[in-house]
Amino acid sequence: MRFKIILPVIAMLLPVVFLTSCEDDNDNLKPIVTSTFPLDDEDGIARNAVFTATFSMEMDPSTINTTTFTVKQGATGIPGTVAYAGQTATFSPLGTLGASTDYSVTVSTNAKSATGEALASNHTWNFTTGGNQLGLNAVNLRAAGNYVLLAKTAVNNNPTSAITGDIGLSPAATSYMVGFSLTDETGYATSDQVTGNLYAADMADPTPINLTTAVENMITAYNDAAGRSFPDFSELASGSIGGLSIDPGLYKWTSTVDISSDITISGNSTDVWIFQITDNLTVSSASRVILSGGAQAKNIFWQVAGQATFGTTSHFEGVILSMTGITFQTGASLNGRALAQTAVVLDDNVIAQP
Repeated sequence: MRFKIILPVIAMLLPVVFLTSCEDDNDNLKPIVTSTFPLDDEDGIARNAVFTATFSMEMDPSTINTTTFTVKQGATGIPGTVAYAGQTATFSPLGTLGASTDYSVTVSTNAKSATGEALASNHTWNFTTGGNQLGLNAVNLRAAGNYVLLAKTAVNNNPTSAITGDIGLSPAATSYMVGFSLTDETGYATSDQVTGNLYAADMADPTPINLTTAVENMITAYNDAAGRSFPDFSELASGSIGGLSIDPGLYKWTSTVDISSDITISGNSTDVWIFQITDNLTVSSASRVILSGGAQAKNIFWQVAGQATFGTTSHFEGVILSMTGITFQTGASLNGRALAQTAVVLDDNVIAQP
């Protein structure tokens, strides 16, 4: 009698268990987004970033496109191109995103797996770009800004150069200021190649203390430029920036930056550019930095952790803050300042302070 009651109950439950199991299996067949770049609610994203979504399974490439993978600023769509490979979809904006601006990214349910299963629901995440809508503050050079060339170990010149502005060297002595045919004065020296004075650490007071302060300020300025956070642009063109037009903002590279052809720095007279370079800066022979729209060399700062090298007859604009050396090859010119924590090397160059 007891079995007669239990068996019908079990029979009634079996379809429920079977249906639930089938529903779970169907859910497991549906693709999901397992990771994204940026992460949801991440701040300080570079304005030239590329966005990715990685799926739990192979997707149908024909369903991964600008309709199913979108980026918006509010209700406004951002133009871009979409690619898919290896379970990862990539959205590349066609233009530069705004500074300090909120965006959303969505992968819609029209994206389907290789077996035709759609996402169960739209996958949306948000991020905020880096940069400052009001622009950057210039790097304060303080006393280092009193010099067109400032170095710690040597200033070596292969004549004949034409330098406009003062030259400073500390803690090295006057003997490490080579190739200028110096005329000694009290507390400074002069040279036919320099429109300005030359100062070294072994000259009469107050030159030594003034140079000590200037070198300290140079290092502080370098650290300020290197320490700026949330770059507007990260790894732009993988460091090969020849031929580009460069907007105002903070740029960061973890590799060498090569300028193999002319670049244009475009902005107004109050705009600021800071370039953070954790390796070398190399400018090819005859390549030029061109200013446009009122951009000023005094507002352009190149922070270089490695060696800065300027090829023959090249022309450069801006303030170079180098942890290592700065070398100007034959006939290269600079409108700006060369501030090196080691040596500055010259070879028949034209250097003028901005």
